[in-house]
Amino acid sequence: MFQTVTAQIEIDLEKELDLVTGGLQPVFGMIEEALGVAMSFRGDKLFVQGPEPSVQKAEQLIEELRLINRQGYVLKPEDVRQAVEARRQGDGPSLQNLFTSNIEVPSRKRLVIPKTESQRKYIDAIKKHDIVFCIGPAGTGKTYLAMAMGVNALLKKEVNRIVLARPAVEAGEKLGFLPGDIYEKVNPYLRPLYDALFDMMEAERAMRLIEKGIIEVAPLAFMRGRTLNDAFIILDEAQNTTSEQMKMYLTRLGFNSKTVITGDVTQIDLPAGKASGLIEAERICSNIKGIELIYFTEKDVVRHKLVQDILRAYEQYEKRKTTEG
Repeated sequence: MFQTVTAQIEIDLEKELDLVTGGLQPVFGMIEEALGVAMSFRGDKLFVQGPEPSVQKAEQLIEELRLINRQGYVLKPEDVRQAVEARRQGDGPSLQNLFTSNIEVPSRKRLVIPKTESQRKYIDAIKKHDIVFCIGPAGTGKTYLAMAMGVNALLKKEVNRIVLARPAVEAGEKLGFLPGDIYEKVNPYLRPLYDALFDMMEAERAMRLIEKGIIEVAPLAFMRGRTLNDAFIILDEAQNTTSEQMKMYLTRLGFNSKTVITGDVTQIDLPAGKASGLIEAERICSNIKGIELIYFTEKDVVRHKLVQDILRAYEQYEKRKTTEG
C-alpha cells in the first residue's frame, strides 16, 4: 500500500481566478476519478490528497493545465479526458504537446485538439508531408483530423480548394440498383464526410463553398483523368479501393497539393478476390521519401465517456457469462 499524502498548490487568484470559480472544475473532477485522489480549494490553495504516486501524477497534470490556461487556450473536459486516462494507465502524452498541436477551424469550437499522442503525430505528419496514409480502427479521428487540417489550410489560403473523396463500395451493394441519379446514388456513401465538414464550419457556409466548387465532395470514380493543383485532398475509407483505383488516385496529385488517405484494413467490403488498394499501397509506398504512414490502435479510439462505460459493462457481462457457463 502506498502512503497517503497531501500536496499543496498555490494559485494566483489574480491570473487564475477561473481555476477557483469553476472553469476547470469538470477537468479536476476527471483527474480525481481517473487517479483516485481528492481535490479541494481553500483560499488561494489547492489541496490534492491520495496515494503518493497518484498525487504526483495529479500535480504534474495540474501544472500542465495551468500552463495551458495561462497561454489562453479554452480548456474543455472532452479535450483532456483521453490524455488524463492515458496518464492514469502510464506516462501518457504531455498535455502541453497536445494543446500546442491544435488546429484552428472556423467553427464555434475554434480549436480542434488532438487527444492522443498518435493523433498529435498525425497532425505533425500532415503539416510536414504531401502524402500521408493513416491506418487504424473506426473512432480514432482519422477523417475528422484530416478534415480539420484541410479546412485550416483553406482558411490560411495555403490551398484554393478541398476535395473529399470516398469509394462508393458498401458491403457489396451495387449503385446501379439504387434509386435516383448518380449524385443521389452516392450521397449516402459521402454522408460521413459531410458530417465532419459541418462540424468544422456552419452548414450554410460549407454549402456555399460546395456550390462554388471550393469544396468538392465526390465518389472516387470522379477523380479519373484529373490533375489536382493547389488542393487539399482526402481519400476516406481507402481500404475499399482496388489496386487500380489507388494507383489512379495517387497519380492525381498536382503542384502545391496535399493528400491524406485514411482507412481501416480490418473493414474491407470489396468483393471476394479483389485486393485492397490501401494494403498494396502501404507496401509499395512505405519507403518513398516524402510519404508518411501513421498507424492508430484501439488506444486512440475517442468516444463519449458513457460509451466507454457501456463497453466496459458489456465486457464484464460477457466474462460473467463465460464463467457461469
